[in-house]
Amino acid sequence: MSCSNEDITYEPVPQPLEIPQIFSDNIIAPVIPNDNPQTAEGVALGKKLFFDTILSSNNTQACASCHSPQNAFTDITPTSVGIDGIFGTRNSMPLFNLAWNYNERFNWDGTALSLERQAEEPVENPIELHSNWDNVISRLQLDSEYPELFKLAFKTSTITKELTTKAIAQFERTLISANSKFDRYSLGEATLTPQELNGLDVFLREDKGDCFHCHGNPNNPLWTDNLFHNNGLDSAFTDLGLGSTTGDPNDNGKFRSPSLRNLAYTAPYMHDGRFSTLDEVINHYSEGLQNSSTIDPLMKQISQGGVQLSQDDKADLKAFLLTLSDPSFINNSEFQN
Repeated sequence: MSCSNEDITYEPVPQPLEIPQIFSDNIIAPVIPNDNPQTAEGVALGKKLFFDTILSSNNTQACASCHSPQNAFTDITPTSVGIDGIFGTRNSMPLFNLAWNYNERFNWDGTALSLERQAEEPVENPIELHSNWDNVISRLQLDSEYPELFKLAFKTSTITKELTTKAIAQFERTLISANSKFDRYSLGEATLTPQELNGLDVFLREDKGDCFHCHGNPNNPLWTDNLFHNNGLDSAFTDLGLGSTTGDPNDNGKFRSPSLRNLAYTAPYMHDGRFSTLDEVINHYSEGLQNSSTIDPLMKQISQGGVQLSQDDKADLKAFLLTLSDPSFINNSEFQN
């Protein structure tokens, strides 16, 4: 008896996430969907798709156009520009440690309820890749490489939107950042300067920075709660944030807390990129808070405009925050095109 190559079913090779010690010591396991396990072939396919301009209608932009590895997978402009030269209204969120977003609500306003679903929307967004999935799938199907790559990753050469976004999500889950100076300090492998240590104290103290409620502490190496807060940016809202997703006016002006990791590479800051420097961000929380009906109760010093930090404490807080940046992440060849 003999069999042809068509009769042989290739099994994708499992490629579990490499979970850093600082994560395994402090937080629970990542979220990996049962119907989309990590495989070597799926990750490789997802990486190719992430950097491929074939996803845009005119073959000029890819996911990586607004999520650059050199900028911790975000953009350098306040809001990102699409294929037609039109700028959007939101800052491109950095991409790392996404598998530990336990609430599975992505985007600034929580519109995407999984990483796979998040990968769907930019393709058809008229001010982003401005394509449509039927055209994208047709082009992928006619490509000389993609049908075989999908067959290796998913055991079928019939390409679908669902399999395409599954592959992209697999690659995005491998974007793990956990090798900052502060990570090494937490593991006993590095020391912090007196200024950086005082900055940590400012960060944690409720009578000073009071930052930890939304952004965690050394026992939460994600440095975000991944929840939605109105952090006092505006007294009236042109962008409703979570409120536009839920339809609940009590959610107006709430946006997802970004991680404080890799701030050295992710400027400008906030959902609309309004702050070009980290100093401006610190000044906002110190004396720039704006009151509104949905202001988060955690903004306890709203009546005086902020936490009123001294110039020394501001400088120390900034020094600490920069210890959360991870040069090895932005230079990791596995994440480059």
